[in-house]
Amino acid sequence: MSQSHHPDLSLRVGRRSFLKMAALGATFGATGGFAAAEGIRLATAEEIKDPYPGSKKVKTICSICSAGCGIIAEVHNGVWVRQEPAHDHPISEGSHCCRGADQIDLVKSKQRIKYPMKKENGKWHRLSWEQAVNEIGDKMLKIRQENGADAAMFLGSAKFNNQQSYYFSKFAAMWGTNNIDHVARI
Repeated sequence: MSQSHHPDLSLRVGRRSFLKMAALGATFGATGGFAAAEGIRLATAEEIKDPYPGSKKVKTICSICSAGCGIIAEVHNGVWVRQEPAHDHPISEGSHCCRGADQIDLVKSKQRIKYPMKKENGKWHRLSWEQAVNEIGDKMLKIRQENGADAAMFLGSAKFNNQQSYYFSKFAAMWGTNNIDHVARI
């Protein structure tokens, strides 16, 4: 019998597919062990229906880029706990991109810096906003004075709207350079 007609050959699995299936099987095996632990109980029907009783749903806008997609943020005791796309939003029409779907994790990240920090002698310490702006401004002016305006490069943000982009380009022009680009091209 030739190989092309052998019934078992149609069941062959490629290396990549095998690795995906093995990883999936290991994941189910590991999580199954956790589910069987005595310290875990099944959620009640009420908990499944409403895991955050008394929470508010707040319509907001995704801040990842300037498209302005709609998000329904669920807030419980002042904390953003879940999100879903705003189905009635005219731009996103009920969908999220992969970055917007992860918006809540950006807000809740423990790595998120919430105020200016400066590293001195190997240790980070907090600065006031005024001190941070003044130090950065003084360093920028020194660089321009010593090396000229073209020593700086201005990179715009995907979060800029049209007006912000206009002001940003005007700032670069007033600085004295045409070195302006967009971070999406890096």
